[in-house]
Amino acid sequence: MSGAYSNRRRGAISKILFAVILAITAGCAWRGWSASQSSASRSSEQPAASTEKSFRVNRSQAQWQEQLTAEQFRVTRLKGTEPPYSGEYAHSHDDGIYHCVCCDHPLFASKTKFDSGTGWPSFWLPLTGAVRTQTDYDMLMARTEIMCDNCGAHLGHVFDDGPLPTGLRYCMNSVALKFEPRAP
Repeated sequence: MSGAYSNRRRGAISKILFAVILAITAGCAWRGWSASQSSASRSSEQPAASTEKSFRVNRSQAQWQEQLTAEQFRVTRLKGTEPPYSGEYAHSHDDGIYHCVCCDHPLFASKTKFDSGTGWPSFWLPLTGAVRTQTDYDMLMARTEIMCDNCGAHLGHVFDDGPLPTGLRYCMNSVALKFEPRAP
């Protein structure tokens, strides 16, 4: 009797796990389809997102595509993410300032950069007035998205597992940044 009960219980757990995996897969697939539909349906002469009207630098999707590489455009304008450990600034320790690749707005000082072990450049504090945040519900959870305050470029996300003094980890995409070394 206990063997039959155990098999039924295992079968029920398997069905629940299958349903959860199916729901996550469907959600991710819908999000990808939804993003591709919304970007494809936008006119190339319209601003990339309605929120960009509140930014100092506004360009059409076509203008951004002309200025940026395909990967820079995908990450900064379509809110993509580069693979971990693939970016040129993941292990950089040079002294200087990190700027937005889209508009050259100064974002982070190298003195606030630290090795988070995540594979993305991480900082514990942006420059004053450099970034703005908004809640992002991609990945089936609420996260805090970081955008350039000047042009609205998607830079990455901020998490509350960083070092002191702030306790924050600004996890950025290297491809969204441009490094300017400090003059000697």
